[in-house]
Amino acid sequence: MKEKRKLLIIGILATIVIALSGIVFYYWYENTYYVSTDDARVSADLVSVTPQITGKLLELNVAEGDTVSKNEILARQDVNGLADTNVEQSLMRSPIDGVVIKKQGTVGELISAGQSVITLIDPSKLYVTADIEETKLGKVKVGQPVEITIDQYDSQKFTGKVKSIGEVANSALSLLPSSTSGTFTKVVQRISVKIELDDFNNKILPGTNAVVKIHVK
Repeated sequence: MKEKRKLLIIGILATIVIALSGIVFYYWYENTYYVSTDDARVSADLVSVTPQITGKLLELNVAEGDTVSKNEILARQDVNGLADTNVEQSLMRSPIDGVVIKKQGTVGELISAGQSVITLIDPSKLYVTADIEETKLGKVKVGQPVEITIDQYDSQKFTGKVKSIGEVANSALSLLPSSTSGTFTKVVQRISVKIELDDFNNKILPGTNAVVKIHVK
């Protein structure tokens, strides 16, 4: 009986040791070969369409979600007071091939020169912005391959590569002033890393959450 109990205890201990060894190996492997974070999101460069002159908005030919072509006329202002040779100034054209994500003007409204009326993005040039802890940043290099999971598509995997590494910690760009009290709490800082997505066919929405795993070895 004692012999059986002894073997049972040895078996349990061996199982525990194997399980702990597996956990330790897993975390060692993940931390050695990858830098991962779930503090990431899909981003896009925003392109504003603005008028060249101040005047009443006569036409607005697009809605949010519309696809537009470069140089397409998106809106038109009142041309009263403009010479025929300057009529082009009353037209608002798309500077890129893209998608309308925001419309901020209303027909009949007085629009000022330089005021943003339409905001566009190029859906073929989306990227992922990941905030990486400063203690791990030394492992990250431009060109390293990245595995990406976008919450919008659940478990589907996307791929990409590190395009650039930020030159400043996110906290340095904060509008909030730093604490001047006598109490100091050290906080691990995060630096933005831009990840270029490889070719994809899905409609990915800017601003959606992502998880990234950067292959550092």
